[in-house]
Amino acid sequence: MASWIREIAANMGETPRQVVPITVFVAVLCFCLIVGHLFEENRWINESITALLIGCVTGTIILLISKGKSSHILRFDEEIFFIYLLPPIIFNAGYQVKKKQFFHNFFTIMLFGVIGVLVSSSIITTGSWLMFQKLGFNGPTPRDYLGLGTIFSSTDTVCTLQVLHQEETPLLYSLVFGEGVVNDATSVVLFNAIQKLDVNRVDGWTAAGVLLDFLYLFSTSTALGVAAGLVTSYVLKGLYFGRHSSVREIALMVLMAYLSYMLAELFELSGILTVFFCGIFMSHYAWHNVTDSSRITTKHVFAMMSFIAETFIFLYVGMDALDIEKWKMSKLSVWNSIGVYSTIIFLILLGRAAFVFPLSALSNCMNRTSSRSSTITFKHQIVIWWAGLMRGAVSIALAFKQFTHYGTPLDPVNATMVTATVTVVLFSTLVFGFLTKPLIHYLLPHGGGGNLDREPTISKEDMRLPLLSFEESAATNLERAKDGLSMLMDRPVYTIHSFWRRFDNAYMKPTFGGDRSNQSAS
Repeated sequence: MASWIREIAANMGETPRQVVPITVFVAVLCFCLIVGHLFEENRWINESITALLIGCVTGTIILLISKGKSSHILRFDEEIFFIYLLPPIIFNAGYQVKKKQFFHNFFTIMLFGVIGVLVSSSIITTGSWLMFQKLGFNGPTPRDYLGLGTIFSSTDTVCTLQVLHQEETPLLYSLVFGEGVVNDATSVVLFNAIQKLDVNRVDGWTAAGVLLDFLYLFSTSTALGVAAGLVTSYVLKGLYFGRHSSVREIALMVLMAYLSYMLAELFELSGILTVFFCGIFMSHYAWHNVTDSSRITTKHVFAMMSFIAETFIFLYVGMDALDIEKWKMSKLSVWNSIGVYSTIIFLILLGRAAFVFPLSALSNCMNRTSSRSSTITFKHQIVIWWAGLMRGAVSIALAFKQFTHYGTPLDPVNATMVTATVTVVLFSTLVFGFLTKPLIHYLLPHGGGGNLDREPTISKEDMRLPLLSFEESAATNLERAKDGLSMLMDRPVYTIHSFWRRFDNAYMKPTFGGDRSNQSAS
């Protein structure tokens, strides 16, 4: 009995060291929610900016209380971010995405989200390698420069999305939202591919190897996410959990989504890409196989989890900006540090412009349709360019993963890289974020058009015969193939999307569930 009492007393003595910081952090999170609600009406300040500012204020108070020793309540662990905080953010993005617009603009979104990351990363890597040495910053290794390119290629489009109206500018909203998520996924995939690179032997074959590794990670991660979403949809459709308990079907969706992410990490794939496409396919199929109450609950629960995770990250970034130890460890002078930060911001602007405008022209060329307008105007291109200038949670997490050990830099070079990342995230979110609303209202005073015309209706016969039919003669099938090839050459993106819709309605939805109505807005 005495030993048991001593054990309880010892545990009570240890509890405050764990409970007090968490309690304070949760209280600050609650305060962020209240302040964010108060600023919701004017929409000048979003949750990201609110959390950053409150994090800075909280960090200052903690710094004063600790007499300059620390500005943190909790110590950042990049593993916690990638395992617990990132999955709900990315899954919710896939689950809440407007699939009709996303799939219709899939080609353009993939251009911006994949090719754009490769272009931007190359420009930032090359530019930083050329400019840092002239600024007296000679410490980074080739791997550091490559990592820096991927870190600052990851965007945060929250500020722009809160100003845009999906009903007024569906095309623009779809492109900004879709590119933001695919961009994050691509940045993480490219970052992981670079970590496996042997920087001591860099040549043409090495670059080809990185590209092949990137394509392998991208394709296999996507396939795993699609498979997880389809399996969940098939199980929900076949067993119909809702007849007994809606709790089970919600729990199955949550656990299968998280299982897909962890399987991807187990197989050394990209969990972020896997859970994103898992969310898309669950929303497209599984959502229609659950009860009405579960449909409402899942949307709000996933959104809540994502919101808390994002607020947590930006709150920590605000506190970390006042981490004196990191600033002291960096050996650069004030002016050289400003030069490094300014160079990175300039390269972000340049890298963004280098692909947005050319790829928009390519997209306009590929999206030729006779019955609908999906042209990306020059004003839209400026908004898309601006939307990708902010940097956020993924950039922070990747920087901590490469340049720190459990949140602590090991040398002055790594300390400079971390402080540069924090500074760029703060500057881009606060400055570019504040300027987002007036810029968009100036360019698109009344929504700026951009509405998508109604898509041509597809006949029931075409729905039943998405490709070729064994029930028809060879001549009819040949004629159908010629017509399809002609459409593909003339309007490639629209034709591929049309074929997918036919295949989806004829085969996928009867098997995995989903709204089979042609006019579904899902």
